[in-house]
Amino acid sequence: MSDHRSRFLQLALAAEALRFGGFTLKSGRTSPYFFNAGRFDSGAALVALAACYADAIDTAGLEFDLLFGPAYKGIPLATALACEYARRGRDLPLAYNRKEAKDHGEGGTLVGAALDGKRVLVVDDVLTAGTAVREALGLIRAGGGIPAGVAIALDRQEVLDEGSGDRRSAAALVAANEGVPVVAIAGLDDLLAFTGENATLSAERERLLAYRARYGSAAT
Repeated sequence: MSDHRSRFLQLALAAEALRFGGFTLKSGRTSPYFFNAGRFDSGAALVALAACYADAIDTAGLEFDLLFGPAYKGIPLATALACEYARRGRDLPLAYNRKEAKDHGEGGTLVGAALDGKRVLVVDDVLTAGTAVREALGLIRAGGGIPAGVAIALDRQEVLDEGSGDRRSAAALVAANEGVPVVAIAGLDDLLAFTGENATLSAERERLLAYRARYGSAAT
């Protein structure tokens, strides 16, 4: 497993952003693990997380000019990543959206740097159904930007509807339907490898394997 993947999973455990147990998801599924990027709630945690994002993005070779954070969790994630790239010597413009358009002051839905003509990288935590990311890509196109990709922290690598016959994950569907690459710091496959290498987490591996067997996407 590459260093940034292992580092990210260790950080997520330490921040309790990654937890094991029984969790009912929005989809109604009972998952043996849960990821909440909102638990990266300190400066040090966000600095470390942003470095993992940057390493994953650079490893994937994505080319982009501007970072975009979808409301709400994507806003601090994209901001932290902009700071990390500045630390590395690359000063990137940053933009994000409001959930509701503002009808006073500067008005509108978009905040920050102008998107016009820029290759825009969307930064978010996870892709569940892909709705928020598709909305963000629509806003970017409407603002004159060119979607260059999507960067997420964790790819659950599971199908949206196991009864549909389509075994692609939300990330794979966004990539195919929107024509943009999706890069994750880590995925379910990495989490399985991580639990296999960590003696204190080995008991979680069987439940993760059973979950993947039922809900795993074709890519797994």
